[in-house]
Amino acid sequence: MIGTSLLRADTVGSFLRPQRLHQARYAHAQGKLDAAGLRRVEDDAIREVVRLQEEIGLPVVTDGEFRRENWWIDFVSKLRGIDIREGDDAAFSQPGNSHGHDHGYVPKKVITSGRVSADGPVTVKDYAFTASVARLPAKITIPSPTRLHFHGGRGVVSQAAYPDIEIFFAEVAAIYRAELAALEAAGCRYIQIDDPILAYFLSPEMQEGVRREGDDPEVRLRRYVAWVNDCIRGRSVETRVAIHICRGNARGLAASEGPYDGLAEVCFTGLDVDRFLLEYDDPRSGGFEPLRLIPDDKEVVLGLVTTKRPDLESKDDLKRRIEQASRYVNPDRLAISPQCGFASVVEGNEITEANQRAKLRLVAETAQEVWG
Repeated sequence: MIGTSLLRADTVGSFLRPQRLHQARYAHAQGKLDAAGLRRVEDDAIREVVRLQEEIGLPVVTDGEFRRENWWIDFVSKLRGIDIREGDDAAFSQPGNSHGHDHGYVPKKVITSGRVSADGPVTVKDYAFTASVARLPAKITIPSPTRLHFHGGRGVVSQAAYPDIEIFFAEVAAIYRAELAALEAAGCRYIQIDDPILAYFLSPEMQEGVRREGDDPEVRLRRYVAWVNDCIRGRSVETRVAIHICRGNARGLAASEGPYDGLAEVCFTGLDVDRFLLEYDDPRSGGFEPLRLIPDDKEVVLGLVTTKRPDLESKDDLKRRIEQASRYVNPDRLAISPQCGFASVVEGNEITEANQRAKLRLVAETAQEVWG
């Protein structure tokens, strides 16, 4: 079991892809490199990113999400009954986010066209490789099931396949429980669910969109909390499940703003997770006051170091902010991390590998100095 003392420093999971991996993915897409050849390049790159994390002093490692196009699509695309189509830039059309097109990133849309099923575990093979090349515990990241429903609601779930929408929620949850069980059987004891959708409920524009789809935003939010809980129920007591409530990070673009107050009562008190990874890298996230609602048996990872910009935070400022958060959460339950991954999509954020290394080292050193 991964002890709490081992997890004072954490990451959200994705890292900048090295240039040779970009080249290999391009060659594969052009039919010039077969799947086995691409996987060999991925394997080598993962070995290196694992060493990077270990050398810096992080207590838990990931594969950098080096086998993925982005944080969610590689998992969801492996489910039967799911179609992924070109979407629009609605998630980036909020005030302050009008530059989404400048980066060429447009969120895709998930359509459930038939009964959802899985041929087997999606992430176990990837986890097993990472664990085999790591000296430290490895964690795996998976997308929240809410990505299958939010952008369209009932309208993106086939009425023919699911005349009762509750059957859709139940069948997806069963797939997730099977995935977690397979990961546990492979030895994984730290599973992170990535969920930017929950933060959308902070946005009045997003809430209005939910109303246009015929739902009440608070009812849908509560349904999502229950859905996530159904996905993770029955896990081993030795398995830590975390949720990263993301505010958008594709190419460094934000997707929602506002303090966590609008989510705290429903999500912080309702989600049956062990660990919250929260974003606090700039003023749009508000203050730490909502953390007072997180139950005493939950851990809180403060995402204080930004991955969206190259400038390096002050260690003294990080310590000051940890002290501020300690007014609302016992410091024994706190940890520190970057606010999000460095590459939620394969292109990565507009920072360098040197920036990334410096930020990771800052996280590890700050955690060591604060908690020992």
